Amino acid sequence: MIDATLPAGLFWLAFALVAYHHVAYPVLLKVVAKLRGGQQAVSISLEGDDARLPSVAIVIPAYNEASFIKAKIENLTALDYPADKLSVVIASDGSTDRTVQYAREALADAPHFSADIKDFIINRGKIAVLNEVMADIDADVVVLSDVSSAVEPDALRRIVSHFTSPEVGVVCCAYELDQPGSEGERVYWQYQRRVKELENTVGAMMGAHGAFYAIRGGLFEPIEADTINDDFIIPMRIVGQGYKTVYDTSFSSRELEKTEMGQDFRRRVRISAGAMQQIIRLPELFSLKRPGVAFVFASGKALRALTPFFFVAMLVASGVLATMGEPFYALCFAGLLGLIGLGLFQIFNALESLPKMAHPFAYLAAGHMAGLVGGIRFLARMDKGRWGRASDDGADEFGGEAGGALDTMGMGLFMSDGARVGKRVFDIFVASAAFVVFAIIFPFVALAIKLDSPGPIFYRQLRVGARTETETKLFLLAKFRTMRADAEAKTGAVWASKNDPRITRIGNFLRKTRLDEFPQCLNVLRGDMSIVGPRPERPAFFAKLEREIPFYTERTYGMRPGITGLAQVTTGYDESVDDVREKVLHDHVYATRISRPLECLWTDISICFRTFTVMVLGKGQ
Repeated sequence: MIDATLPAGLFWLAFALVAYHHVAYPVLLKVVAKLRGGQQAVSISLEGDDARLPSVAIVIPAYNEASFIKAKIENLTALDYPADKLSVVIASDGSTDRTVQYAREALADAPHFSADIKDFIINRGKIAVLNEVMADIDADVVVLSDVSSAVEPDALRRIVSHFTSPEVGVVCCAYELDQPGSEGERVYWQYQRRVKELENTVGAMMGAHGAFYAIRGGLFEPIEADTINDDFIIPMRIVGQGYKTVYDTSFSSRELEKTEMGQDFRRRVRISAGAMQQIIRLPELFSLKRPGVAFVFASGKALRALTPFFFVAMLVASGVLATMGEPFYALCFAGLLGLIGLGLFQIFNALESLPKMAHPFAYLAAGHMAGLVGGIRFLARMDKGRWGRASDDGADEFGGEAGGALDTMGMGLFMSDGARVGKRVFDIFVASAAFVVFAIIFPFVALAIKLDSPGPIFYRQLRVGARTETETKLFLLAKFRTMRADAEAKTGAVWASKNDPRITRIGNFLRKTRLDEFPQCLNVLRGDMSIVGPRPERPAFFAKLEREIPFYTERTYGMRPGITGLAQVTTGYDESVDDVREKVLHDHVYATRISRPLECLWTDISICFRTFTVMVLGKGQ
């Protein structure tokens, strides 16, 4: 019998870290802040003394912001600050819409106001633009702002007053959503505002709201081209130099763009990927020379990036213990599955079917699922440092290139946005849990394969992936080897059959339990496959099947192939063209069931449960 000590220890270690981050840390933060008396850097009001006002430069990177650029310039023209001490730079990073045209039109309508429009023809990414533009800025205070944000007329006067203290390097105002995408999002930002206030009192605010924040002139250092969250790295590098931060909640920056479900999730994925990067890029923030900063960085930012992985560890450990007849862990396992379910309701934009009190918990759960995706993105080096509008379909706000962990463009062109994003999140979550199981069973399976027959542990084979209008994607599928190493040396590519003599003894067990499929979780995380979808075919058979079976190629049009699927759990392994013909019918039936979010979710879950039954009962082939 398997010893329960290891999974139990893993569960309680992960639970302790999750509980500390979510419960103990906020309490400790509040206690320490109270002991410190809510100390802030001293500021001196410069009201009525324009001669003493510092020079201010506002830098606004922009990419395809035609919808908001005119409103942004109107907001800038309303700022109460001497014109001779204010400069504005709008840097368009290869915008393909009318951002630059509309900006010039808005400036023409405001002759008393001037701004320098830098129209970069090639889209190089936000970081490249910032590094180039900031090199030419010579001002006492530099404000970095998003196009879709708006501030009150006296915002600049409020900000510069804090820089009268030479200790201050960064100043940030509060952040408000004009139109929250959900009740959970509204509650989340209220909570974040309070946490940021406390963190600033104890050590330093962890990053700034990128919508509108200021740094002392001369402190900006060029940042790495692959930086994910510039609004964290820039201010925290200044904190690393020994400067203080100010979080002024007496005024706010308002986000004008309504957050849509997919946009919010992509934003949180980007933030989470950046959080993983920050742990590596900012080791100086762990220094005990500034214990307050080290405390909030380690307990807040660092643990936040790792918490989704702790949840996965708890899920796997409690699942293992539940199968060993432990009722407490079975209850924990069910509770974690319930939390996942709430998160999926948020991601699939189906909160109207839940009571309002559950919405914040759903938003929290979806946030951790986004954190898992973001962490995997960073660890798999899927973020390229390029940017696109967060509202663009299928693109991250800060890395919308295809092929990433949240690339949804290969997920069924007939599917709704909610179904596409939700399905990919489901894939990432299930594949991550499967990866933990894969890591646990790998030594035992690898040893068994090696003892059973000579040859490699893994079997890699070229398979046909998703199809688009212009290409058919190919990828290398990974499985545990179940056949002799020379299985097709003489025959070439042939279908497996029942009681196939080429299958090894351990291979027969792996096939019946479907354990041979576990390495494919890596294909899912890379974006080659989905958890549920049509079977990925071998190129050697593809042309023949395309000729003999009507609508064969349409089964993967705009859809990734799956580890399991309706066809796989309904029929066995392919032994002939007739077997494939039957599977194609199931593939097309599956496609009709996943057009809407909830239908997609329930269909994939039901197929996963049927697959689990096949594994437990050993009905695979």
